[in-house]
Amino acid sequence: MTQRNHQELAQLLDQARLDARSVPPLTKSQPELPLPDAYAIQAEGIRLRTARGERVVGLKMGLTSEAKRKQMNLDSPVYGVLTDRMQVPADGVFRLQGFIHPKIEPEIAFRTSRELRGRITREEALEACSSAMAAMEILDSRYIDFKYFSLPDVVADNSSSSMFVLSTTERPPRELDLARLPMSMEVNGAQVQSALSSAISGDPILSVVQLCELLDARGESLPAGSIVLAGAATVAHMMQPGDQVRLTVEGLGSVAISVAP
Repeated sequence: MTQRNHQELAQLLDQARLDARSVPPLTKSQPELPLPDAYAIQAEGIRLRTARGERVVGLKMGLTSEAKRKQMNLDSPVYGVLTDRMQVPADGVFRLQGFIHPKIEPEIAFRTSRELRGRITREEALEACSSAMAAMEILDSRYIDFKYFSLPDVVADNSSSSMFVLSTTERPPRELDLARLPMSMEVNGAQVQSALSSAISGDPILSVVQLCELLDARGESLPAGSIVLAGAATVAHMMQPGDQVRLTVEGLGSVAISVAP
């Protein structure tokens, strides 16, 4: 597949996002789409966004929990890119208008204090992450139905990234028992999802290790100052107007948003 093909498919997905209009998965017309080409399409899509003034602020891991992989009928972790315009302030409002079928899920996020390059150890990831935060990611696939599509489809669509929210509480990861943090997500005061943080890659800091391995395969590194969403601890929850969504993570406090039409 040529760079021009990558650009054309990236433009298709980008326009679908801008129009809030779902399109068939790319593999309907490109049934043999390889994963490296899917990441190239993702990168072209991000170039379109940065050309319009968005700034890359980090990366997200996807499909890091068994529950999430089963929900999407997929079997290995992937990554996507986060920009500054994707962040919803803590206690802010998320508006459904302009989105296709948004869902929200509970996560843990890290902030890096130095660059990470190549294959790294858990200890090196801990050393490089200055803080951990409670986080929620809002997913919104640009594909029809938002289920049962291939791994290359997911990756090309920036791994279903849409928006994210971070807690205002940040703590050094070494102060936390990262693999044993109870997580509870409530909608309108009722618990809809709960899990231990071990549901994220067995230990959420291992998502950073996995991310660096994925980046290294593409000759890339994780910059200092990056936000890293470690992946969902549970399946995603479909959002409705009027929802009040709150995630509480032991040791990291709470983070909440309101959902408006």
